Parts: sequence; structure tokens; C-alpha cells
Amino acid sequence: MGTLGALGRTQQATVAACAGMTVVAGVSTAVAPKGVPTFVLSAIALAAQAAVVGLSIEQVGERMGPGATGLLQSALGNLPELFVGIFALRAGLIDVVQAALVGSILANCLLVLGIAALAGGLRHGTQRFASESPRMIGTLLLLAVASLLVPTLVSTLHSPAANHAQGLSDALAVVLIVVYALSIPFWLRGGASVGPDERTAAQRPDVIWPLGLAIGLLAFGSLGSALVSDWFVGALQSATHSLGLSETFTGLVVVAIASNAVENVGGIRFALNGRPDYAIGTILNSPLQVALLLTPLLVLADLFVGPGGFTLVFPALMVAALAISTLVVVVVIYDGEYVWLEGVALIGLYCMVAAAFWWG
Repeated sequence: MGTLGALGRTQQATVAACAGMTVVAGVSTAVAPKGVPTFVLSAIALAAQAAVVGLSIEQVGERMGPGATGLLQSALGNLPELFVGIFALRAGLIDVVQAALVGSILANCLLVLGIAALAGGLRHGTQRFASESPRMIGTLLLLAVASLLVPTLVSTLHSPAANHAQGLSDALAVVLIVVYALSIPFWLRGGASVGPDERTAAQRPDVIWPLGLAIGLLAFGSLGSALVSDWFVGALQSATHSLGLSETFTGLVVVAIASNAVENVGGIRFALNGRPDYAIGTILNSPLQVALLLTPLLVLADLFVGPGGFTLVFPALMVAALAISTLVVVVVIYDGEYVWLEGVALIGLYCMVAAAFWWG
């Protein structure tokens, strides 16, 4: 894996703080798994793990294109959500799973992309990027929205297929997984054509790590994030109950943001460093994987691990919020550039959606 001596001083401090906070959060979880201190310590440890993953992804990205970098980062970042979703389905918490899946997509497309555009735009001015790959992500996200809209409308309008929601959902889930599988070679080739690397020396990492070290710390941060996420969610349920938050709002906002901390930090770091191609690829690949892979996998997994009943028929308000948000994101990225004010607009829309689910 290489030696930690290859890291810069600040990077060594970040890794050490990550390891220390993870140990402290683990001890707190063992002593009082549902206490408020565990909630706070786990949140800090999760942020530290996300920082390590962000550094590692940036290093790996020095040797890969934006498409492949975003695919790798989002795959590792969404692994905890898959296991949390499976465990929640086994417990019959279908409403929480639905809210967490939609919330994960909205958090990345609106909140994280908005913060990245705001931070990058204020620091570097108008940020331009190769637009073909982001437009393809937007197209596939619209397809995913359609996969929820069709069965939801079928159920709402009481069409003849309404009595076959499970079969319809299973069929659409297979279609989504096939589409995702066919898209992988596109992203591994870098997505669409990406121009030459024109970054200045100031935009490159100060220290280039050995590849083995970057991959090793990436694995450490990703696996650690999965472990700490479990501690965080366990304490979160107790904490949010005491605060009077609904299960829907908790899944849609709190759990979604916490479980996507890895992508959040990584994408925003790329934007701050003046690398919008990598920022867009990292941030938008995550909701794309949630929509095209994670959601249909959970629909099919529910046939084996859950009590049944988890379909692509979602609450109408969730589907409407997802459709509006996806359309706004497509408008923002379609021209291949973003400014800070577009970031403000995305954050504003996220706040509006979150407010609509405050009461459940």
C-alpha cells in the first residue's frame, strides 16, 4: 500500500485525525450506542473518513479520467447505502428506504452540486467543463425518474396494471440495471471526449502519492465510512426521535446527507481546486448509481430478504420533487458551465423540497 511517509504534513494529520476519531466513535458506540455523544462523535468521524476518501480520490484521479474517477468514487460511496437499505427492508421499513433513496439523489443533485458550484464559482469565476458526459448523466437521470413516474401514475390512475405493481416494478428494475451495465464502458472510457489537462501547477495536488497508497487509503476510508455510517444511523434514530423529526424527513434529509458525506467532500474539493469536470463527474455519478443500480437492486432484493411490498410506486410528492429537481439540474449543466448564482438556486430548491417534507 505504500508508506504514510509519502503524505504531506497536512495529509498525515488528516489521516491521523480520521483514525483517532473513528476509534473514539467506536468506543462511544460500544458504551452507549444510542446516546447523543455517539451521534455527535460518529458524525465527526464520518466527516473525517470523507476527508480521507476525498484526498484519495483526488490522487487516483491524477491517473484516471473524470468519468472513471466519478464512477469509482460513487461506487465506493454508495456501498453503505446498499447495506443500510437491505437491513431496513428486512425490518419492513419501506417508507424509510424510499425516503433515503430519493433524498440521496436530491442531496447530491441539488445541495452538493449547489455548494460545489457556489464555492467553485466564487473562487474561480465561471467554471467550464466538457458538457457531453454531464448531459448523458442528465438523460439517464430522467430515465430513472420515468421508471418511478410510470408505476406511480399506474397506481394513482388505477389502470389495469395497478394490480400488478410488483411485476411491473421488477420488470422496470431489470431494464434499469441493464441500462446501467451498458453505460459502464462509456464512463470507463472517460465518458465523452475530454480535452487535454490544462490545469495549472497551483491546481494540482502538492504531493503525488504512490498509486498503492492512494488505493489503500481509499479502501480504508470507504470501509471506515460504511462502519461509522452504521454507528451514526443507529444513534440518529434515537436523536431525531427526541427532536420530534418525522421518519420521512429523517430519511430524506438527515440520513441521505450523512450517508453521502464521501461524495459531498470529494466533489466540493474538486470544485474548490478549479476542476469542474471532476466535480461534476464525482457528484452526479453518485445519484445516477442510486437511481439506475441501487434502487432496482433493492426492489429485486426485497423479494428475497424483505417481507415484500417494496416497489417503484413511490409517494407522488417525492416523484414530483425528483422530476422537478432533475429538470433544473439538466438546465444548469447543459451549457457546459456554471456560475455561483446557479449554485445558490440549486441550494434554494433543495431547501424548498426539504421544507415540504418537514412534517412527514
